[in-house]
Amino acid sequence: MLYILALLIGVVAGLRAMTAPAAVAWGGWLGWLPVAGTWAGFMGHWIAVGIFTILAIVELVTDQLPSTPSRKVPQQFGARIVMGAFTGAVIGATGGATIGGLIAGAIGAVIGTLGGAELRKRLALAFGKDRPAALIEDAVAIIGGLLIVAAVA
Repeated sequence: MLYILALLIGVVAGLRAMTAPAAVAWGGWLGWLPVAGTWAGFMGHWIAVGIFTILAIVELVTDQLPSTPSRKVPQQFGARIVMGAFTGAVIGATGGATIGGLIAGAIGAVIGTLGGAELRKRLALAFGKDRPAALIEDAVAIIGGLLIVAAVA
């Protein structure tokens, strides 16, 4: 079950790179994720919550700008894989399976990045513009991230 949750948080990172660590930090701070006593214990600190929440908000805003590069460019794609691997590893660490969580999170990020890009393109065509598609993607990432973190508890 832990690997499935790590994979799913990776998918969230593929959709929104900074939403996944924000959800994990909130989960650690609220006590939903038992990160205390693991290498990921810092994710339960209010400073991590603040930093990742601010970065997630910045990403939500900038992703809807016309000048935002595609998530498939190497820098964007790489960042999403790194965030998926990191957040998957944090979830894995709660059950002593850091490496397995890291791998599952990275795989999930690839799935989320490629699948999310295709889905967003199709939604944008259906709506005739990108903003509604981006808002749907934002909602799925935020709600999904919080539900995944809550499921670990």
